[in-house]
Amino acid sequence: MRSLSAPTAVVAEDEHTLRQELVERLAQLWPELSIVGEAADGIEALRLLDLHAPDVLFLDIQMPGANGLDVARQVGTRSHVVFITAFDEHAIAAFDHGAVDYLLKPLEPSRLFTAIGRLKARLASPATGQERAWQPAASAEPSAPRTPLRWINASVGQTLHLITVDEVLYFQSDSKYTRLVLRDSEALIRKPLKELVEELDPQQFWQIHRSTLLNVAAVASVIRDFRGRLQVRLKDHADILPVAEAYNHLFKQM
Repeated sequence: MRSLSAPTAVVAEDEHTLRQELVERLAQLWPELSIVGEAADGIEALRLLDLHAPDVLFLDIQMPGANGLDVARQVGTRSHVVFITAFDEHAIAAFDHGAVDYLLKPLEPSRLFTAIGRLKARLASPATGQERAWQPAASAEPSAPRTPLRWINASVGQTLHLITVDEVLYFQSDSKYTRLVLRDSEALIRKPLKELVEELDPQQFWQIHRSTLLNVAAVASVIRDFRGRLQVRLKDHADILPVAEAYNHLFKQM
């Protein structure tokens, strides 16, 4: 997959108005991105993929000809994909197939801005095993590393929400549930902390206590209490998290 100073993209969306809205918003939020093709169905999306080999493919999941997931299976390592969908359950399928991100209809500029940030970060990264993300898990070599967990289906009250792990400040064991703490809200899942430790990216999430798994990107500062024990202050959140002595070494470079 290429990494260019002027990245290219194809937009595949069968709703003309929405497709034009996305193209216009991309021009506003990511002016250096060059839209090299637009498609109204899956077959045309595949043709444009072969013709232009874009860095990014914005791909509607529900399209005539071939749906977005069918197209995604043909992408291989050629493009980073952001899915467009009207339904959360389709977003879950998108992440199952290794999407960089997803956009729900109707489009929200703030959500698109977040997706653009993730794409820029991915394009700026050197080629890694992440480029294998589009290959179905069943076809991966037995020795291939497992793709880290990137989304979680969690309960907020009586409603299920799809939450990307980047949004989580920290996970904390709470009786039979695990609590997800976000900047402005909380959610619950039944997955135990031990499984999360194994499934999340260890470079992004550190266990700092037997009951706490911390998103390193959420750390504002590390302090000591009056007894000399380490504590973590978070960005944009009032919680202060204790660090068990066994994990103090994680913060020596901070």
